[in-house]
Amino acid sequence: MGFAWGPGDILVYETLYKASGASGSGCSFIHEIRKDEDIYSPILRKLFNESHHIFVGLQTIREELPSKSKKPQFVSISKNYRSVIRACMEELQQVAVSTRNVELATQCGNQVSILLAIELIWNLCEVLFIDAAPAGSLLLHLLDWVRLHKADVDERAREVLQSESPAEHHDYWDVVVSYVLQGRLEEVRQMLVKQGTLQPAARSMYKQMDTLLSKMPFYNPGGTQTLTEFDVKWRHWHEEVDRCLQDNSFASNRHLEVICKILLGDEDTLLDHKELLGTWYHFLVTRLLFCHPTVKPTELHYYAQSCMTMFLDSRSVSEPLDNILLAAFEFDIHQVIKECSIALNNWWFVAHLTDLLDHCKLLQSHNLHFGSNLREFLLLEYASGLFTHHSLWQLAVDYFDHCPEFGRVYLELQIERVPLETERKALKVLRICEQRQMSEQVRSICKIMAMRALRNNRLGSALSWSIRAKDAAFATLISERFLQDYCAKGTFSDLDLIDNLGPAMLLSDRLTFLGKYREFHKLYGEKRFREAAKLLLSLMTAKIAPQSFWMTLLTDALPLLEQKEVIFTADQTYELMFCLEELTSSLNITASSTDRPMQEEDVEVTKVELLRLALARNLAQAIVKEGTVET
Repeated sequence: MGFAWGPGDILVYETLYKASGASGSGCSFIHEIRKDEDIYSPILRKLFNESHHIFVGLQTIREELPSKSKKPQFVSISKNYRSVIRACMEELQQVAVSTRNVELATQCGNQVSILLAIELIWNLCEVLFIDAAPAGSLLLHLLDWVRLHKADVDERAREVLQSESPAEHHDYWDVVVSYVLQGRLEEVRQMLVKQGTLQPAARSMYKQMDTLLSKMPFYNPGGTQTLTEFDVKWRHWHEEVDRCLQDNSFASNRHLEVICKILLGDEDTLLDHKELLGTWYHFLVTRLLFCHPTVKPTELHYYAQSCMTMFLDSRSVSEPLDNILLAAFEFDIHQVIKECSIALNNWWFVAHLTDLLDHCKLLQSHNLHFGSNLREFLLLEYASGLFTHHSLWQLAVDYFDHCPEFGRVYLELQIERVPLETERKALKVLRICEQRQMSEQVRSICKIMAMRALRNNRLGSALSWSIRAKDAAFATLISERFLQDYCAKGTFSDLDLIDNLGPAMLLSDRLTFLGKYREFHKLYGEKRFREAAKLLLSLMTAKIAPQSFWMTLLTDALPLLEQKEVIFTADQTYELMFCLEELTSSLNITASSTDRPMQEEDVEVTKVELLRLALARNLAQAIVKEGTVET
């Protein structure tokens, strides 16, 4: 097998080389393998575009601000990133449901699963690292985290409540227990009221459960109660629940007894409801809620490890997502980033999360052995991937701009690989390079576009690009082509460009001549004959005009020599004669050394004779006129 590496893709092909003894012809196909398929998804492109705006905004937060005043901004930015992820998820789900294309539906379903995992990890990192919630508040944040990612309970609850008799629905108790497991006790109380009305005999039992649920204390971070006071109050409530269980208050109703055991945090009862919990981290948060509501961030890793061990089958292997979440609970940020880099199919998540964590000063100690820090390495990888896309490459420029160490080097290498299909795109690339004083790349782009225009015989465009590139040699070449075209057709193309060359005409002698020669034609057209004559003469005497073009210039002088009014002075006429003689002597040398056609030579001789005659006549008139003026 043979392969060729590209900046974003790999080309793979089967070669004719065979192992000994094997026979058969090789495959004639070349396969393109993309490293990052996601950038070609139209919906995920919105994710890249929206997150780019958030990223650029994050870079503008001033470094000198104290960390405490920046923390709300960082939390807000983190939520903005998550809202973009959620919006993309919803759009992908709609496409997956509405499309009839099975392949597209599967692809969208897979992308939704990945984004769900990304949002789950990001949300946990936000709680633990960015918001850095202390004991008490920490559990409230974790409860919100679990509720957000276990939203199927509300769908089942709607089904139950919309049925004719909710209390008799087969999913009724599952919904009640699910609410208890999420600590949504107000919803539990509302659901139990429906059951209590159906069983008048057990009304007192339901009332007792309602009292227990209503008494369960939740920590209020904004309140006056201290964490110690809350802990004492929670322990009193916990003892009351335990007494009710010991007194067999709910022994006659197994459902209420299960709820009572969950409120006590009974591990066996919780593990009996694995299906409703769904995941080990839901089990962890529920266990903390009913056993350790004042858990400190530093204690999380112990509970996380034990809950994962208890919940997962001893024979089953943990998924990458489990390892990532466990690393987060252990506050091992670098392990989270490492595991995500391995498990996820692109750099978007790790690049943006690492950038945010770096701004929070959580990655200061981690530099990579090859010179860059972790943030910059991941941003460079992500931006390099974007550069392979026909439109997203423009976003990558900003990412490179905010990589102080290697960003410019990467940008210089990548920008040269952008295919310049149109002049509009070339101008975009050029503007980016000019804004960053990337003079080498500016010259390279201009040369490419000038050469392409020249190949397509668009001389005006070619000249414009060569002037922009400040390429004197190429400007000379194109000026020659303009002059050749003039000799062949008798008119100039792209007059607007030549008329407005300005200081750019000084780039090369030939370009200066082209501009000045066009100026001569304008003066002649405006009947400013004396100025035109002076300019024409200066083009030859100052050696600006190439000698190969002198005959054309002398021929242009003929109408001025034939005017009724004397245009050229005697001195000017002498200079013209000198130029003519110099030209004819060089032509004679050329004629003797080459086999020029007889017809062409006759034409040249005729031109010379006509010019000599016109010059002689003009000289006589000029001498007479000048002599008359003197007397």
